Amino acid sequence: MKVLVINTGSSSIKFQCFDMDTEKVLLKGLVERIGEEVGKTKYSYGDKEFTVNDKVPNHKVGLEFIAKLLVDPKDGIIKDKSEITAVGHRTVHGGEKFHSSSLITHDVLDAIKEMVPIAPLHNPANITGIEVAQEIFPNAHHIAVFDTAFHQTMPDYAYRYAIPKDYYTRLHVRRYGFHGTSHLYVAKEVAKFLSIPFDKFNAITIHAGNGSSMAAIKGGMSIDTTMGMTPLEGLIMGTRSGDIDPAIPHYIVGRDKSNIDMVNVILNKQSGLKGICGSNDMREIQERYFEKNDPDAKLALEMYSYRIKKYIGAYCAALGFVDAIIFTAGVGENSSVIRQMSCAGLENLGIIFDNAQNERRTSSILEISKKESKIKVMVAPTNEELEIARQSVEVLRSGL
Repeated sequence: MKVLVINTGSSSIKFQCFDMDTEKVLLKGLVERIGEEVGKTKYSYGDKEFTVNDKVPNHKVGLEFIAKLLVDPKDGIIKDKSEITAVGHRTVHGGEKFHSSSLITHDVLDAIKEMVPIAPLHNPANITGIEVAQEIFPNAHHIAVFDTAFHQTMPDYAYRYAIPKDYYTRLHVRRYGFHGTSHLYVAKEVAKFLSIPFDKFNAITIHAGNGSSMAAIKGGMSIDTTMGMTPLEGLIMGTRSGDIDPAIPHYIVGRDKSNIDMVNVILNKQSGLKGICGSNDMREIQERYFEKNDPDAKLALEMYSYRIKKYIGAYCAALGFVDAIIFTAGVGENSSVIRQMSCAGLENLGIIFDNAQNERRTSSILEISKKESKIKVMVAPTNEELEIARQSVEVLRSGL
């Protein structure tokens, strides 16, 4: 079975095509700068990599180019695009309506459109990708895989905010959480690695990258997560502030001749690591600290890791018993510094860190705690595209 996975942004399309009989990646790439004067498409068939710099006026042209790559006479992986059984769509917000991935029908698409007011930056692009892909791949089954779905098992005391109930019932103001596909994937992979049945597995997953979130997973289900109604809440991120005093925006507007829209841009685009030290590139920040002893870089690392550490403590309390703490995503997989700083001083929680193991580089699952550690600390590469493909297959097998 051939499954195409697409992740449509406002000006980009990330894609991978899998042979799900072997879970082998047949084609992957990224179409970016859609709508600009010069677009850029990078793609690869196995070890053969290509780059095309050409104008991509809209998403339809971008997806048509992807379809051409699939059936390319020289390198193509299928003879006809009708061989694509399913197209899995990364869909950011499913609200409370979707607790799992879903075959996209007219009703499902309408429901995704209803979520636009609470996901104005993401769902419109996802909807565009769905509608265009349905036109280009009319014979395929189209499946929506929601970032929010995994977190729909949170209890009400974890997802509700302490504000008037009317805002929840009328405006749907609550914690939804994001990165659910990544949290679910690495949790399942580590449970398998440790030979623990997933429905018995308790873990704290740390998706640390330019966008970052954590999840508390009990018996294979999310019971809490750091992101909230939007991806702004929780951890310090590349350009997002994470948790702040809710009165700060009002204060800034009143004192700085600003307005709420400007403050929203500041908190999402100019804060986080970038706001602390002027950069949201963790590699650059670490270099500035270790090679130049830059105090702003030092503070950025300390604040970033301290926020992770606080949530580790909170989620240990929420879970009661923890099998594993799992670091994943760009920073989580590659920064031994952040992993070490985030776990330092947690011995009273039963976390015994192994600094030598932490410095190892590998593309597979790695344990970075000592044997006597009560809670295992792991590094696990995430693969959201593969998880989307797997869930697409599950939807087809369960419903068709």
